[in-house]
Amino acid sequence: MATTYTAKDITVLEGLEPVRKRPAMYIGSTDVRGLHHLVWEMLDNSVDEALNGYCTAITLRLEKDGGVTVTDNGRGMPVDIHPKTKRPAIETILCTLHAGGKFDHTAYKSSGGLHGVGASVVNALSEVLIVTVERDGYEWTQEFSRGKPKGNLKKGKPTKAHGTSVYFRPDPEIFSKTIFNYKNILDVSESKAFLNKGLKITIENARDGEKPVTFKYDNGIQDYIKRIVSGTVLVNPEPFYFEKEDDFKIECAVHWTTATDAEIHSYANSINTSDGGTHEMGVRAGLTKAVRAYAERKNLIPKNIKTIATEDVYEGLYGIVSVLVMNPQFQGQTKEKLNNPEILSPIEASVKNACEAYLLGNPTMADAVVKRVLLAAEARMASRAAKDNVTRKLSSLKLNLPGKLADCSSNKVDETEVFIVEGESAGGSAKMARDRKTQAILSLRGKILNVEQVASLERIQQNNEIKNLLATLGCGVGAHFDLNKLRYNRVILMTDADVDGAHISVLLLTFIYRYMPELIAHGHVYLAMPPLFKIEAGKDVFYAMDEMEKDKIVTKLNNRKYEVGRFKGLGEMNPETLKATTMNPKTRTLMRVQVLDHKATGDVFERLMGKDPKARFTFIQERASYAELDI
Repeated sequence: MATTYTAKDITVLEGLEPVRKRPAMYIGSTDVRGLHHLVWEMLDNSVDEALNGYCTAITLRLEKDGGVTVTDNGRGMPVDIHPKTKRPAIETILCTLHAGGKFDHTAYKSSGGLHGVGASVVNALSEVLIVTVERDGYEWTQEFSRGKPKGNLKKGKPTKAHGTSVYFRPDPEIFSKTIFNYKNILDVSESKAFLNKGLKITIENARDGEKPVTFKYDNGIQDYIKRIVSGTVLVNPEPFYFEKEDDFKIECAVHWTTATDAEIHSYANSINTSDGGTHEMGVRAGLTKAVRAYAERKNLIPKNIKTIATEDVYEGLYGIVSVLVMNPQFQGQTKEKLNNPEILSPIEASVKNACEAYLLGNPTMADAVVKRVLLAAEARMASRAAKDNVTRKLSSLKLNLPGKLADCSSNKVDETEVFIVEGESAGGSAKMARDRKTQAILSLRGKILNVEQVASLERIQQNNEIKNLLATLGCGVGAHFDLNKLRYNRVILMTDADVDGAHISVLLLTFIYRYMPELIAHGHVYLAMPPLFKIEAGKDVFYAMDEMEKDKIVTKLNNRKYEVGRFKGLGEMNPETLKATTMNPKTRTLMRVQVLDHKATGDVFERLMGKDPKARFTFIQERASYAELDI
């Protein structure tokens, strides 16, 4: 290591080099999620044209060579010479960070893109990118590779059409996997169509030979909410729908259901804000005040309930919130959260007034909603009382804990976690690797029962491994489930990183999803992410989750001598390795289990684990062309 530190040690990255050097800063990660972020960036550019009234149709095509083409009938990227760069504007957009038409509001009133990095980032991380523009009476084409032009902008044949078409193929040097998930693209594209009334989005899958699928919804999110609540028991058959536009546009649609969780889909400028933000906070506050005001006005609140809380109003609520904001302040480039404080109070006031009018205009429905909310309030108060009076580890309960459980010593639920592992060998390594104060280990013997093929809960509870799991968690099951009796804050499924381990995880998740869904809804269930490979190059040691990640690491070793070892299972890892890679909170990676679409999730469990083998066969056939075999 050098002992001096001077100006010559400072690296200056030019052009799009920063993107290729640190891609995760711009797209979140270089795994499957980051890969698909490239598609969303290009799709959002076309949707921005639609948001501003210039585009009515978008086509997204999965190409046979693994690339993607996104085409719209908008205005077309400008092709004239940029006054500052002295290069065509289209080249400036695609080759320069923070270059775009969305910094002021002359070209776009509202948009999902605002940093001017979306298209250029896609270009930087693509092995090939070809853009074709129709505007100003001609067709224009330019080709790029890894962020650099492969030639000048070419003027082509005359045309009266207008629009932009971008083909890109992700760079395998950047991404561990470059295979796009067709179902994921369908789902996101359909959500964009729901959010933009009348916009036609067509998905073509040349890669798999699928028939084109077209989405177009003239009623927008009112059609969307019908899809989301399909199959659930509704408290208000007709949704509360609200729309208002002045300095910004707010649209929301809400159903109360008999479910115990809440499912809120929030969007800002057609971008899915999965972590919510000020628009969702405003809707929450407005709905709470409206329901509370109606209940008080009608004297519906019993004396034993002091107040209606936001969590009471939100229990069982399924809703969509969509805003169009002129200057959206997203948290990070990947835009999971909206931070626009100026819209909070106007949204709260508008939603409160509109929802209160809706409740007053539909008294029978409103009384049913308030009854549902009051039930949630009573349950909340009862749970709080139970939590105040029950300690986590009574000595009598300890006598009933399974012998396969190595419990932790802490009595503070919030700091504890239990690892569910399969087999004595894995359990032994995990016990030596754990923090005895906060981490418990439950070893299961073999695979648990496939509950999807068993109709009776009574029969399910006779299974020894499920008995041990229920005794360890302590919160009961089915009608006797009580979240306040859960003995650990995190329930971590830790199985081998191979196909057999994945099967065990799915069996456990099937049971939890079907009979203890509240564990998932309240964020208590996680998947551990142990490595499958260990790569040693001299004193350097690397770990890889799968074949693709292993190949990527090996490629970067630049002809260095290395050895690759494959872990046959968790039990084969020494405790130090298991702790460093999988169990230590400071160095591990956990994946929290979430349900974004109950109907789709239920369908997947039924197809994968149900009695009908034809459904599984079809599922495998659909994914065979891009599946990885673990042999």
